[in-house]
Amino acid sequence: MIENRPSVAPSSCTVPTALFYPEAADDTALIGLPTLMEMAFRGLDLNPQRQRLLDRLRRDPNDANAMLDLSSVMFLMDQDDLGCSLQREALSISRHYTLPARGTPRLRLLTLMTPGRLMANIPLEFLLSGSNVTLEMLYLDPNAPALWTELPPHDVACVGVCVSPATKGMLQALAGARSTLPHATLNDPNRILALARETVWQTLRDIPGCTMPPSRALDRAALNELTGQHVSLDQVLPGAAFPIICRPNGSHAGQGLAKLTGPADLAAYLSSESADEFVISPFVDYVSADGQYRKYRIAFIGGKPFPVHMAASARWMVHYLNGDMLDRPDNRAEECRFFDEFTVSFGQRHASALAAIDDRLGLDYVSIDCGETQDGRLLVFECDTGGVAHAMDPLQDFGYKRPHMLALFAAFQDLLARAAQDRRRLKPWILQ
Repeated sequence: MIENRPSVAPSSCTVPTALFYPEAADDTALIGLPTLMEMAFRGLDLNPQRQRLLDRLRRDPNDANAMLDLSSVMFLMDQDDLGCSLQREALSISRHYTLPARGTPRLRLLTLMTPGRLMANIPLEFLLSGSNVTLEMLYLDPNAPALWTELPPHDVACVGVCVSPATKGMLQALAGARSTLPHATLNDPNRILALARETVWQTLRDIPGCTMPPSRALDRAALNELTGQHVSLDQVLPGAAFPIICRPNGSHAGQGLAKLTGPADLAAYLSSESADEFVISPFVDYVSADGQYRKYRIAFIGGKPFPVHMAASARWMVHYLNGDMLDRPDNRAEECRFFDEFTVSFGQRHASALAAIDDRLGLDYVSIDCGETQDGRLLVFECDTGGVAHAMDPLQDFGYKRPHMLALFAAFQDLLARAAQDRRRLKPWILQ
């Protein structure tokens, strides 16, 4: 997840720690993902932190906070299998974890989570960085009914599980247990399930001024049929033609993503990937007149769109961490304008499409990754509750982002406060 972070000297990446959770006076508290990820993002060596956590566990093998933090460290060091194993150990000790508020607590947010890798759940910790909101994290187990009814004290709750093949069962369980969830619970699990790449395009397909290419999930055997002469691409994805983009189902951040120009490319791709299921879509060439590809992330909070980032690159596969941003002052200047002029430029240009997207997705918090087609339509790549909005970028180069991120964080925290006070202001699913 962090492998393509900007390669800058740690001293030039310092983010004021006031935004992140400080280490507690005692060493038994949870450090939390924002602090650990900020260290990784800055290029700091995580091994000393890993050793400190191991020392804690030697002193107390039942230190659940240390075990969970250590699992996060392993995920950040790209040791996913070990991270999952440590997470299971932590959850065998406790399924409830707390990140305290900064200063006098304003309210308590309970997030209902699933075991899994870093992107299995909404990274709510970042939206609360430096806030006076206490975050109560409960990792649910479908086989432990008491966890669903004996909830930690809280003022408002949120379904934190993101959609993926691995989390589908948990989201279905949450949807089935809806009558037992707290009244003020953000994000309908059924709506989250509908964000899957192979289905969400159907939700958005007829919005004026917007396009999202159709997608189809196929297992390896079905995809392999397209490499021969017996099955055509049009038979499995009507109207589609090469080139297509293909990725392992459930992958993010460009992992395993490739543009394939024909059956031979597809055959070579399958020989290099070990996944059992994939998602394919037609490739849409969204290059701008200047030869740059631009990708935007927009977050919807309580119905209002907020800019999260813009990345520009000469490559079609644009991700913020591997885009041409750090070494291109002109791209950063363009992103600055994207933020500053959002309401009168990008946001205004696509206002009706963005409003329709938010209405159809029907979630209290969700984000989209998007671009613009060559004829000016909003091109949606992905809809997800797990898109990270953070304030970790180096201030000397990306300082223009900080006030906009703080405004986004404040909007989310205000949504929580309104939800805690008046559940009638939430999405209709809570009242049904």
